[in-house]
Amino acid sequence: MLIHPWDAPTDDTEWQQWLAAHDFGQLAANGPAGEAPLVQPLHFAYDPARREAVTHLARPHPIWRALADNPTVLLSVVDDYTFIPGPWQAAEDQPPEHGVPTSFYAAVQLTCTAHIVDEPTAKAALLARQMAHFQPEGGSAPVAAGEEPYGRQLSGIRGLRLEVREVRAKFKYGGKRTTAVQQRISERLAVRDAPGDAAARVHQQRRLTAAPTTPPGL
Repeated sequence: MLIHPWDAPTDDTEWQQWLAAHDFGQLAANGPAGEAPLVQPLHFAYDPARREAVTHLARPHPIWRALADNPTVLLSVVDDYTFIPGPWQAAEDQPPEHGVPTSFYAAVQLTCTAHIVDEPTAKAALLARQMAHFQPEGGSAPVAAGEEPYGRQLSGIRGLRLEVREVRAKFKYGGKRTTAVQQRISERLAVRDAPGDAAARVHQQRRLTAAPTTPPGL
């Protein structure tokens, strides 16, 4: 992922707060030589204190063979995206039709070492962590090895602890444009109000406030 200076997080807090509200992404692992990478959409629970994410997949999944060969994986999360028409991006001294269309989005990529969890009690503990994140209100029976109703089903899955080694984040919201152009885009996002526009506008306005100076146009 290419990250220009104007798209980089203002600090670690920016991507950490964003990731705390996003728990669905794609896990990519290197496949066998000559084949495409394996990419699996999934829910995960990220723990910033432990710097790890936890998830699980079915035992027959082909990713296990890939992880045995190479445990380095990439967990990619993208959201708050929208399309920006070219005329919205035109500089003040340009005709609207000379503006360049683009995409706005937020993305966080976690490079991780994958640790497979197979021991039943450890798998149950991992699932409990996920349930605490996704279903804190409860309502489901506890997961415990050898106990009903879920104990017998533990053999059908394998757990994953994703130990985070590197974080790359990008907030692409027109940061290289002048303040005037960014405000024009923001106003038009509010008028269009298509899916994703409101979230993109929030990011753009927040980053304008955090970096009030006009960056150089490139």
